[in-house]
Amino acid sequence: MDSLRKMLISVAMLGAGAGVGYALLVIVTPGERRKQEMLKMPLQDPRSREEAARTQQLLLATLQEAATTQENVAWRKNWMVGGEGGAGGRSP
Repeated sequence: MDSLRKMLISVAMLGAGAGVGYALLVIVTPGERRKQEMLKMPLQDPRSREEAARTQQLLLATLQEAATTQENVAWRKNWMVGGEGGAGGRSP
């Protein structure tokens, strides 16, 4: 009888823990409307659009420069600086 009581208490504790975990998951997870807002936010703000375009331009310029030079541009401290920007002698 004592082992049955311990088993029921263990099952009840596990169920309570699972219930609390599920409740926290439901509270933290955003709803469908919020998900849609989060997906379209960067596209609607003009400043964010400009920043994304500038970042893409910098990335493409870095890739183009990396394709045309022997320097390992990944070692640069400041990626916005050309050629002598701080490779520190670690280029191959």
